[in-house]
Amino acid sequence: MPKTHLLIGGNTGIGFALARILHDHGDLVHAAARNPGELPELGIPVQSFDARDPAALAVPESLDGLVYLPGSITLKPFHRLTREDFLNDLEINLLGAVAAIQQALPALKAAPSASVVLFSTVAVAQGMPFHASIAAAKAAVEGLVRSLAAEFAPKIRVNAIAPSLTDTALASPLVNNDAKREAAAKRHPLQRIGAADDAASLAAWLLSDASSFMTGQILRPDGGLSSVRTF
Repeated sequence: MPKTHLLIGGNTGIGFALARILHDHGDLVHAAARNPGELPELGIPVQSFDARDPAALAVPESLDGLVYLPGSITLKPFHRLTREDFLNDLEINLLGAVAAIQQALPALKAAPSASVVLFSTVAVAQGMPFHASIAAAKAAVEGLVRSLAAEFAPKIRVNAIAPSLTDTALASPLVNNDAKREAAAKRHPLQRIGAADDAASLAAWLLSDASSFMTGQILRPDGGLSSVRTF
């Protein structure tokens, strides 16, 4: 039976890949983003949503899945990070997700069962230089996931995906030439960086009934970076 999902920020990268997977599966997909991107070409309605200033969302009466995708990559030496840097990362990654979940909660409760998927980063589990601001914000997201998984059980499942560097527009400054791409790939035990479909396919699984016994988890499609050493 087709499910109904709301993707926050599904207009590019992992979000667009996920929208395409769900659309091709026959599910009903709604989206909210700062701009529509290519979503209208799939026939997916897009409403305006800015993670730093979230306005009211139009949410279906019943919602099987909610995915929050907005993110940021603030990479600076710690001594150069400002209060505004930390607040901006918290607003985009944590507080925007909180606003979206709170608005969608009645619709999620109205579904027979529902799944919420948030996004973290490999930098929470694997300490990395220059990642203090974004790692702190995403660590807060992981804490939110576990807390809400406990609070919303058994009807609403809450999980997160923590990918490594993924070939998307957001990460383009980090892989915008062959030398950078090769160096990034070599840092991963699987010797490549992530593709949008790697994380999107995992998100689609978390939204499906196939993952019905999964909640409160942080899944790590990171090429082994957070757990494996090959040298």
